Amino acid sequence: MKNYPIGIFDSGLGGLTVAKAIQQELPGERLVYFGDTARIPYGTKSPETIVRYARQIIRFFRKNKKVKCVVVACNTSSAWALEIVRREFPVPILGVIEPGAYAAVSVTRNGRIGVIGTEGTIASKAYVRAIHKIFPKAKVYSKACPLFVPLVEEGKLMGPVTEAVAREYLQPLLKAKIDTLVLGCTHYPLLKKVLARVAGKKVKIVDSAEETAKSLHHNLEMHGVPMNGRGGCQYYVSDLSRKFKQQAQRFLGRTIPKVEKVFVEKY
Repeated sequence: MKNYPIGIFDSGLGGLTVAKAIQQELPGERLVYFGDTARIPYGTKSPETIVRYARQIIRFFRKNKKVKCVVVACNTSSAWALEIVRREFPVPILGVIEPGAYAAVSVTRNGRIGVIGTEGTIASKAYVRAIHKIFPKAKVYSKACPLFVPLVEEGKLMGPVTEAVAREYLQPLLKAKIDTLVLGCTHYPLLKKVLARVAGKKVKIVDSAEETAKSLHHNLEMHGVPMNGRGGCQYYVSDLSRKFKQQAQRFLGRTIPKVEKVFVEKY
């Protein structure tokens, strides 16, 4: 298993922030990334549909790539499908919600934690449950931020418009005197500078992508899964648009040499 890759999937581009963090944390590991770009967004889909999508992608990983573990780099899939697929597949499967929740609880000083994410993730209350499981007395304040994803995908990472949107979204959380803010969407790390400026120095930003990479490292060691392969990453999507490589470069900070299209619905 030493040279088997780690499978990472998301509804689209956002999970690339997780892939980047994993490459930094485990540079010797070989990765396979799948972005379900044909069926994005996941946030508006039913839980049953999200579970079906997750099963198909994991079957693709298992049949074609012989992955040694899977990272569900999608908050919506982590909220609705993670526990089900963990029971169904004989490989370690890690989501992005639990690592973010543990990190938030470990750094909060006043027990007031803010969570921002897509409408689907916030409606699932998955972060609230995960945080309360660890720290029942925590006060969790959640806010859906639907404009952040299009801003990131259009490259509007800085500037007055993005900052104004951030101020509007964060205002009720800051009014609640949070001291910790969880980025509950894999797109949001690209907005970290703006969010940190709006939130202020007293608020600790928890990047779920970074925390997931650390948790993956720990879980591989805990499960006794061999590490240190050949490095590198293969990229697959369910629909290859003209803008994918351009947008992916923004997420990764470098170019992608090759992206392949996969008809994942056959799995």
